[in-house]
Amino acid sequence: MTRKSPYSVIKSRYMTEKVNVLQNLHAAEGNKSLSRCNKPKYVFLVAKDANKTEIRLAIEEIYREKGVKVTSVNTINIKPKPRRVRGRKGKTAMKRKAVVTFSAGDVLDEQV
Repeated sequence: MTRKSPYSVIKSRYMTEKVNVLQNLHAAEGNKSLSRCNKPKYVFLVAKDANKTEIRLAIEEIYREKGVKVTSVNTINIKPKPRRVRGRKGKTAMKRKAVVTFSAGDVLDEQV
């Protein structure tokens, strides 16, 4: 079995408002029900054929200098949606997202 490059497995980091809230749950102190969310979660766009083990190994390889430890990986397949551009029918590209949970205390960025 040939080992894939970590950068061919992990395409990019995925940033939306919803993902931003998910990333900051571990630092939330005001809500008592969020106190158990002490593990940070990050979302990445990954290759369509990547499995959870490959994603975990690729994340740990890419962020080796930060010393992060991946505890779990959840994957989501986003189906293509129909779109129209200038009267022509088409579809958006299929995407695969991975929600990666790190061990407590590991962060990729410093919060400001």
